[in-house]
Amino acid sequence: MHRLIEKGLMFGNLIRVDSPVLVERYNRALKHLTGRKTSQNMFHIDISGFSPEIGEEFGDDLYLNHAGVNRQFILLTTEQATAPLLNAKFSTARSILKQFINENRSELFALTARDAVAGELVNSVYLVDSPARLFDIRKVRIEADTTSGTVAMADKLGQMIDRFKSEQDAWFDDVLIADMIGMAKKTGDVVRNPVRLKQMEFDQDNYWTDLFGGMYLFRGVEHPAAIVASDKDDFDDLPIRFTFDLRDRSAIAKFLSINDLVEPIIDARGVDAAAILHQKMDFIVMEVAAAMDENLAGATRRDLRRLGRQYAKKLPEAWQGLAALLRWAEEDGPWPKITSEHPAYFYTLRAKPHADADLVNMLLAELTPLDIRQLFICHKEVFYRAYATWPDEKRAYVVDFLDREYQVDKAGTRQALYGLEAPMEEPRPRAQPDLITRVGPWGALGRRS
Repeated sequence: MHRLIEKGLMFGNLIRVDSPVLVERYNRALKHLTGRKTSQNMFHIDISGFSPEIGEEFGDDLYLNHAGVNRQFILLTTEQATAPLLNAKFSTARSILKQFINENRSELFALTARDAVAGELVNSVYLVDSPARLFDIRKVRIEADTTSGTVAMADKLGQMIDRFKSEQDAWFDDVLIADMIGMAKKTGDVVRNPVRLKQMEFDQDNYWTDLFGGMYLFRGVEHPAAIVASDKDDFDDLPIRFTFDLRDRSAIAKFLSINDLVEPIIDARGVDAAAILHQKMDFIVMEVAAAMDENLAGATRRDLRRLGRQYAKKLPEAWQGLAALLRWAEEDGPWPKITSEHPAYFYTLRAKPHADADLVNMLLAELTPLDIRQLFICHKEVFYRAYATWPDEKRAYVVDFLDREYQVDKAGTRQALYGLEAPMEEPRPRAQPDLITRVGPWGALGRRS
């Protein structure tokens, strides 16, 4: 994984913690949540405060996420909102934490100026020991406070102030006044600078979980279903009518269609469909060339076209289907019959703009593993697992491609591929290159209307 780390494609955008003050605050919060402390004096943290260095020290990458549920978090700065979430067990966790930070930014800024904020994403399930228990997770709420209990004390002080204002004899209650003064020394002026955090609760109807080999749970759609990455026969006791695995291509296609969750790339508004199809075909050529032990270091698009011609007889059905669709789009060729059982089918789709677009694009990425860019953008957990199994030639090409053509403009690439309404992560402000740089060298080519 060293190539990914060096290029910022893994563990990128983490927050560096090297100040003795912040390390001490982190340790207080860590002790408060887990009863443990770190001996590290410099480490990096993600949006939840998880540190890969501390995970390695403890030999436990779930030290803030016991059993994969009810994720705990440590906030040292509001800048953590832009960091990724490592070892995600639920697809909703990062968006929940990000929304919590953004909705309470001024309060958290004031609190983290003096202390760490520790908290937990709480649901009613403490142990998911069977897939059926996932269906007991309905809502997630956030509980958070500083290690010294500033928020709780501020709330109590606020109640005292209300009592002082409303009770007729409160001016003569020396005990009440003394308690208020003592508590105000710890909380500050809660009248002028309130430190209440918003009570936030999130429905958990549709999400992906890494537990049990990976599962997509869609309960908040008109026709609910569960889609599992392993054998569906191992999930025959789920309390839902339909359960599919990734081999059930026609059933998944029908599920996505009847719930109006996807659209053909070729019909999507605001994207250069031909450019995207060309790029997907290049990735498939790269896969074939890597299997033939070709040296892909520094391979250009021209090199991939040459390799495509060289190994034309070995190009799989997925490539052939995309090529037929491209001929229709660019050359007025016949409309190709690409059914849901065709290997190219899911490569031709993207999520429609809706609340669960990110989740649907995650599913499509897992159904189209040869599209390495979509896999990296939409489903990093599966990408990293797949990367570990690839030959070195493929790893070198993929890292070079992502560094050269994705890192330069993440937000622009996601916009070009998925539209404005499907941000996969916090965009970083950069100068925007042209469409050719973002999605391929065919941006100037038109398509038939």
